[in-house]
Amino acid sequence: MLSTVTSLHLPPLNHTDSHAHRPNSQNLTTHLLHNFSSPLELKQLHAHLIKTNTPLTSLPLTRIAFVCSLNPSFSYAQKIFKHLENPEILAWNSCLKAFAEGKDPIDAVMLFYQLQSFHVLPDSFTLSFVLKACTRLLDVSNGRVLHGYVEKLGFQSNLFLMNMILNLYALCGEVRDARLLFDKMSQRDVVTWNIMMTQLVKRGDIKDAYDLFSRMPERSVRSWTLMISGFVQCGKPKEAISLFLEMEEAGVRPNEVTVVAVLAACADLGDLGLGRRIHEYSNQSGFSRNARISNTLIEMYVKCGCLEDACTVFDGMKERTVVSWSAMIAGLAMHGQAEEALRLFSRMIQIGMDPNDVTFVGLLHACSHIGFVDQGREFFTSMTNDYGIVPRIEHYGCMVDLLSRAGLLQEAYEFITNMPIKPNSIVWGALLGGCKVHRNIELAEEATKHLSELDPLNDGYYVVLSNIYAEAQRWEDTARVRKLMRDRGVKKTPGWSSITVDGVIHEFVAGDEAHPQAQEIFQMWEKLVEKMKLKGYVPNTSVVLLDMEEDQKEKFLYRHSEKLALVFGLMNTGPGTPIRILKNLRVCEDCHAAFKLISAIVNREIVVRDRNRFHCFKDGSCSCRDYW
Repeated sequence: MLSTVTSLHLPPLNHTDSHAHRPNSQNLTTHLLHNFSSPLELKQLHAHLIKTNTPLTSLPLTRIAFVCSLNPSFSYAQKIFKHLENPEILAWNSCLKAFAEGKDPIDAVMLFYQLQSFHVLPDSFTLSFVLKACTRLLDVSNGRVLHGYVEKLGFQSNLFLMNMILNLYALCGEVRDARLLFDKMSQRDVVTWNIMMTQLVKRGDIKDAYDLFSRMPERSVRSWTLMISGFVQCGKPKEAISLFLEMEEAGVRPNEVTVVAVLAACADLGDLGLGRRIHEYSNQSGFSRNARISNTLIEMYVKCGCLEDACTVFDGMKERTVVSWSAMIAGLAMHGQAEEALRLFSRMIQIGMDPNDVTFVGLLHACSHIGFVDQGREFFTSMTNDYGIVPRIEHYGCMVDLLSRAGLLQEAYEFITNMPIKPNSIVWGALLGGCKVHRNIELAEEATKHLSELDPLNDGYYVVLSNIYAEAQRWEDTARVRKLMRDRGVKKTPGWSSITVDGVIHEFVAGDEAHPQAQEIFQMWEKLVEKMKLKGYVPNTSVVLLDMEEDQKEKFLYRHSEKLALVFGLMNTGPGTPIRILKNLRVCEDCHAAFKLISAIVNREIVVRDRNRFHCFKDGSCSCRDYW
């Protein structure tokens, strides 16, 4: 017989009507069974059950486990369990599950070790609950111990447990152990493969991830989405879209996460056609309330040059997040609608939505493109003083860009030297860009000195400095920079432009003569040049910084990749269809001037997304106030 406690904490009686409200023995027992909360109260209940000849089977075992776990009364609970037919591990498992899912998952680990010290044999559920706690804690050390128990107790065939261990190793960055376990597993399901692929994608090892994907005996929508997202994250939007089309052919319906990933790929590639199709699918599937999808749609339309469509998505959102507002502000700034971006920010503040650090990047870009130096300074100060946002390197880069564009090069240089964080190549590159526009050779050399240390293999900085020297007719310095590039193994990035026609992406490089329609393109360009010259066009051969005859410079100008893409688009799309071009470098001044004229001649909207911004040419003008 277990020891008992004779005193009992009974609920107080109402002495004014003791007969009416005095609880009977059955009600008292029921009350105590469901309300004890300490070992002492449990012992009192135990004594009461013995006195009233109530069977111990009426005791709530899970509650006993909670009350007696992680304290000296653990053995007392065990003595009670031994008088009952149910295995005691069932009660402890309930306790472990609650601890593993509660606010202190470490309690589950501690209880597990207490169970072992009292020789309570765990089952597969025990191990699964403690593994869940270890996963939440990212506790790989105790995870290894549990892996040992799985092997020792012969649970290797329990795929659920093995997947949990694999997932724990993967989440904790133990890739080698995860891969060893994966390769040793006698059976795998789609979850197993997805766990391993997820870790490889997170590490940027897209090649090995795709190798696993290719070997999967079956794939879930998560498998496809993992690889599509992985390609996007690794800067491979073409592969992402190709895989998505393969997914469609396999008859797998995209989910909301897939839609976000594919839209991001469309944004990177400027694939408006597929982006619109995904938008339609999203609406048909009831995803329109998903704020993340709407935010990605805004970004996609912005990057595809469809600002009006982005605004339509934004205006149609029932619930906007700070990401929605920030994306729209940045999009307006990128498209030369800086004043509208600032007005949208005012609306954002009026409704009580606090901006974040990304919002201020968009605002500073807007001020930079429109030349609002004083307002940019105010925003930079306000983000810290009014919103407690610590400026990041992106904000400092925006400020240097703002000052440099405005010709305040010395102030920009002093701003860099006084930064509380080390300036990166973007910051110095912004100053270098300003030096080119405002022809400041001294500061350009200073900026390039830092850039050669921070980003020695980036050809763009060498090319800009070389061009600055060439414009100043300092040919020896130009040759010196070119030689320095050769000596350091720096190769100039070839310019390319792409245009999508009927769902097919066509790429052009400068001077491209390999395209099947090359001769027709050149002939049509010559006809356009004749019409442009009637409107005052004069080829700006100063942008060709090479030692060659003037007519050769003109021919070189006419073969720029964006011009070839434009003519191809005019030849292969119907009248009135907007032309959308994606370019990896900046549009040159001559192409910029030519495109303005061509937009009026052919009565087409021409949208060019270059490395810096969007240029929307229409009726002989561009959305950008300046070329830079």
